[in-house]
Amino acid sequence: MSRAFLKNESADDPVVIPARAPLPAGSANYVTPRGLVMLRDELETLEKEHAQAQTNESDETERTRQLALLNGRIAALNQRIATAKVVDTQSHPQDEVRFGATVTLQSRKLGNVDRKLTIVGVDEADAIHGRIAFLAPVARLLLGKRVGDLVTLRTPQGESVLEIKAISYDD
Repeated sequence: MSRAFLKNESADDPVVIPARAPLPAGSANYVTPRGLVMLRDELETLEKEHAQAQTNESDETERTRQLALLNGRIAALNQRIATAKVVDTQSHPQDEVRFGATVTLQSRKLGNVDRKLTIVGVDEADAIHGRIAFLAPVARLLLGKRVGDLVTLRTPQGESVLEIKAISYDD
């Protein structure tokens, strides 16, 4: 029989809660102050969606699935917030790359083009905007380095030598 004629076919399907960015076992959940604000804003948004879904008078099965999904996302987010360790970047040596640093890199291979990367927590990483997770390979290469240091980044396109031109801890 065709599934098109079965009632409540989605009722038996499991609710799949999207995973958050992974943190390796034993790894601290470091966040910047900006990252903690982002997590709390996300939680507020999910709680508003949850309240709205509770009052939704649509199909009961769909409402139940939506609430289950939101409950799972809220629980995962609450766990992430509970384990967050906010890093005070003002206590870092200002001349060394640490968590929260914005690093200006110059690639000699790409015609001396400057690129800025900020080392952040896994939940606030956004490569398009130059925010990379502290666990990312390029972040691990940069940690502990100083202005003038060279790092070699290996990519599928080959090796690229990058020079650290500036380090800042502006929020």
